[in-house]
Amino acid sequence: MSHAAEAKAQYNLNKLHKRLRRGVGQAIADFHMIEEGDKVMVCLSGGKDSYTLLDILLNLQQSAPIHFSIVAVNLDQKQPGFPAEVLPTYLTGIGVDFKIVTEDTYSIVKEKIPEGKTTCSLCSRLRRGILYRTAKELGATKIALGHHRDDMIETMFLNMFYGGKMKSMPPKLISDNGEHIVIRPLAYCREKDIERYSIAKGFPIIPCNLCGSQDGLQRQVVKDMLQDWDKRFPGRIETMFQAMQNIVPSHMIDKQLFDFSQVTRDNAATLAQDTAFDKIAVPQIPVGLDPEDMDESLATASGSCTDTSSGISNKAMPQRTASAQIIELT
Repeated sequence: MSHAAEAKAQYNLNKLHKRLRRGVGQAIADFHMIEEGDKVMVCLSGGKDSYTLLDILLNLQQSAPIHFSIVAVNLDQKQPGFPAEVLPTYLTGIGVDFKIVTEDTYSIVKEKIPEGKTTCSLCSRLRRGILYRTAKELGATKIALGHHRDDMIETMFLNMFYGGKMKSMPPKLISDNGEHIVIRPLAYCREKDIERYSIAKGFPIIPCNLCGSQDGLQRQVVKDMLQDWDKRFPGRIETMFQAMQNIVPSHMIDKQLFDFSQVTRDNAATLAQDTAFDKIAVPQIPVGLDPEDMDESLATASGSCTDTSSGISNKAMPQRTASAQIIELT
């Protein structure tokens, strides 16, 4: 590779790193994910998402105005051919604290699930229980997962199509056993950015031979649908993600979420802001995305945009918590 090519590749990597770092910092600030003194357990699967999550959090940790520690945890599920030496070698090389947990969930899943059936549900339940137990043993106050923006959109459609619910992955939640806080710092990050970053950084990716190789999974069908939309209708994915952050309960039909009995002519003053027709709004650039980083087609589809390259949203500005200060580092 020529010197000019190397310089260009490094420039693109720096831009990509900046965009991902900004997205993670914004998510941490918006949802108060990490606080002073936290011990964050990063669940490392060996895939591109969790490698990127760990890399960006380690980078933020170096200059954050608050102190928090990181421990990486990998669950070796004894899948056939799993390269057990890859993650310990990598984690030792970058000097991060880590723990490898070995549990033969693979045999349990293969025994309980008939051939040809989806293994995801049982596998995830077993893995979740083990990770919760490990977090307790390590004294971790937060459990960080590598789910990103596209995962959240896919989950919303999966629940709509197959579960009859308007439900996605929350950026922050209480664990099933009520003992842990689970966070998803990549919530604002695009999968395409994570994939490019992972390739550029040369992370030693470990494929999942248990579930990742299954054909016809519902999630893969939805993923293919969204990728097709992204190619044919640039900007649609960004708009859908913005819609997930701009919900109007009174314009849905969930009577548990909104009391429709209050909608009367006598109550018009109270409901003055709840109009039938929305004002035309200026599209906003999605969090973590600079105008200069937008594809030409996406910029055209988005129209005139307000510059949010600072990475600070209007919602994040009023509150000045220690957690929110992390965003200023991006």
